Parts: sequence; structure tokens; C-alpha cells
Amino acid sequence: MTPEQRAATIAQIRTLPRDVPELRSYTVEENIGSDDGNYDLAIVAEVDDLDAYAAYRDNAIHQALIRDAIRPLLEQRAALQVSG
Repeated sequence: MTPEQRAATIAQIRTLPRDVPELRSYTVEENIGSDDGNYDLAIVAEVDDLDAYAAYRDNAIHQALIRDAIRPLLEQRAALQVSG
């Protein structure tokens, strides 16, 4: 991935809260690159409940972003859902 592709993709990801009202909080952080082998990006999406999570997960704009901008550049992915 070129630096330009990375920056453009991150900029697109950061626009998602305007299109997904179920997001209570949405944080996108880039790895500072101090250690090899770490992931490049972390996203923390906070929602109120499982219904809100499902709405976020299945949102058409979110799915298009994954399909068109993220997946073509993705090497690895890790995800988890927590309750707190």
C-alpha cells in the first residue's frame, strides 16, 4: 500500500460516523511504527447495544467502505466485540 492509498483509506474510514447514527463513539488510530509486525490501524467503534452493533455492522455505507476501500488493501484483520 502506498502512503497515498493509506491516507485516502483512513480519511474515508474517519467519515463513517456521519453516515452511521448508531455509533456513540468512533476512534481511528494509526500505529506509530515503533515495532515490526504490529497492525497498521486500530478502530474502536462504540455502540449502545447489540441491535446498534448489528445496524453499524450491516450499514450499507459501512459495507461499501469495507468492500471498495479497505478489503483491496487488507493483508490481515483482527476483530473483537466486548460488552462493558
